[in-house]
Amino acid sequence: MTDSSNATSGPPFWAKARRHLIQTDPVLAQIVKSFGRAQLVPRNDAFFSLARSIVGQQISVKAAQSIWDKLANELGAVTVKKVASANHSRLRGCGITRQKSGYLLDLAAHFQNDKLDTKGWRKLDDEQVIKDLIQVKGIGPWTAEMFLIFHLLRPDVFPLGDIGIQRAMRLHFNDGRPMSDDAMISKAEPWRPWRSVAVWYLWRSLDPEPVDY
Repeated sequence: MTDSSNATSGPPFWAKARRHLIQTDPVLAQIVKSFGRAQLVPRNDAFFSLARSIVGQQISVKAAQSIWDKLANELGAVTVKKVASANHSRLRGCGITRQKSGYLLDLAAHFQNDKLDTKGWRKLDDEQVIKDLIQVKGIGPWTAEMFLIFHLLRPDVFPLGDIGIQRAMRLHFNDGRPMSDDAMISKAEPWRPWRSVAVWYLWRSLDPEPVDY
């Protein structure tokens, strides 16, 4: 799922985080070891990360990838210019809902008009970035958290609202039974300050293809 032609090297903290997770959680250690030296590969493209996250809201990774592939095929490439020049009908023809089509067009307009301080985000802490991003139509806390993990490479993000994480947590740590937010937070506490890395491995445990935002 990761296109190496558009990717940069992985996060510099990955090896350290991997060792920490193996040492602190025996269940997670087995998951981490099963994927060898695989790691998150960022794209260094803010628009891609946000647009991809919008497409993936509230649907499975597989469904999101299918829709994204159709969009990329239809436009030739998912770029600010290409999306901005499209319309609702064209986007909806790729399987994107009317609401999400509006979000993508609005996001492209924000980038075209330089309304987002993409460089300034690197100087802000996680909560400040989230507060800034959720001012954009269609970007909620989950999308902002995906951006923190995949674009800004923040090491300690734990997206409680992610359906994949909820599923992985109950599967690996609670015999398939639902876990409350407090229970998930408590279970993940030893993973600090590398919860983003743990989250990536938990996603991989559900789908051998890497999550890509």
